[in-house]
Amino acid sequence: MTKNERMKEQILRTSGVNPLKCMRCGKCSGTCPSYDEMEYHPHQFVYMVETGDIEPLLASKSLYKCLSCFACVDRCPRSVEPAKLVEALRLMVIRQQGANHFKADDIPALVDEEIPQQLLVSALRKYSK
Repeated sequence: MTKNERMKEQILRTSGVNPLKCMRCGKCSGTCPSYDEMEYHPHQFVYMVETGDIEPLLASKSLYKCLSCFACVDRCPRSVEPAKLVEALRLMVIRQQGANHFKADDIPALVDEEIPQQLLVSALRKYSK
C-alpha cells in the first residue's frame, strides 16, 4: 500500500465520508461562502480524495479558508459531506509534527476586542496539538 493510499484510507475512516457517492453536480461549491477565497473548492476536495491526490490538499491554504459552516453538507443531494473531508484533512495536517497552522504566540497579533472568546478557544483546540 502506497503512502497516498494510506492517507486516503485514514481520511475516509476519520471523516466517515464515501466520496464515490459524489455525482459532481457542484452544488456544494455553489453554496460555499468561502468559494472565492479557496484554491480548491468543496467538490474538488471530494474528487481529489477519491482519486488519492492528497498531497496538494495538505499543503493548500483552502483547508483553513473553509468555515466549517456545513452549507455544502446541507446542499448535497447525495449526502457526501465535503466539510467532513476538509476537517479530516485538517486533522491529518495537525497530527504531522510541527505542521500546525496557528501557534499560540501568533494569536495576540490577530486579536481585537470584537473577537469572541469562543473563537480563540476553538482555534487553539483545533490547531495546537
